[in-house]
Amino acid sequence: MQTDTLKVLTYNIHKGFNSTNRQFILHDIKESIRQVNADLVLLQEIHGEKNISKNRFDDWPSNNQFEFLADEVWHHHAYAKNAVYKSGHHGNAILSKYPIIEWENIDVSLMQSASRSLLHGTIELTESHHHVHVICVHLGLFGMERQQQLARLASRIDSHVPHDAPLVIAGDFNDWLGRAERHFTHDLDVREVFKITAGNYARTFPAWLPILSMDRIYTRGLELVGCKRLHGDPWRRLSDHIPLMAEFKLI
Repeated sequence: MQTDTLKVLTYNIHKGFNSTNRQFILHDIKESIRQVNADLVLLQEIHGEKNISKNRFDDWPSNNQFEFLADEVWHHHAYAKNAVYKSGHHGNAILSKYPIIEWENIDVSLMQSASRSLLHGTIELTESHHHVHVICVHLGLFGMERQQQLARLASRIDSHVPHDAPLVIAGDFNDWLGRAERHFTHDLDVREVFKITAGNYARTFPAWLPILSMDRIYTRGLELVGCKRLHGDPWRRLSDHIPLMAEFKLI
């Protein structure tokens, strides 16, 4: 963990199941994300509680999924549910090697049947004491729904993140048409890392043959060192999304 760099991973883990929902592969996900050795891991579709599956799967962890994944690597974490049902709930999580000094979940749901939220945390880099704002995103499936959620996200950043503060926004945007750009680039001076380096968003869905650009990493106030799409084995056998990773340097 270098104090002048920050390695970020974003991943929709499909509640710990493979793309067909037939295999519980959370243990494989844990091993795989550990190999990446990111400082920050932003997760979507992660269970906070799921009572039925505990009885169906022998290897279901005894603690929450985010605690199970964080274990002894990421000592700081925040979880916020955005989908609640009779057997439990799932939502977004931030796992961090650095202290999370504050966090808040912002409900951006427009439909009761499709709850969505933004998990906004602030981390403090241990030696420099710099604060970095981190927002874990999972947006809706419908265009009009996403437009309103993006407007809420832009408003949140404008009101709660100083313009000179380092900022990372990452997650599952469900924005395969690329319409989030107007809110970020034009309104907030935020840039997407793969658009910066390759001119196009990374294709992340479905994991076995990615053709849609669903997942993103946006930044402001940080210098991009590099980014990569983690495709191929083992990732294509795990969730229905593949993860994205970016490394930043403090300006």
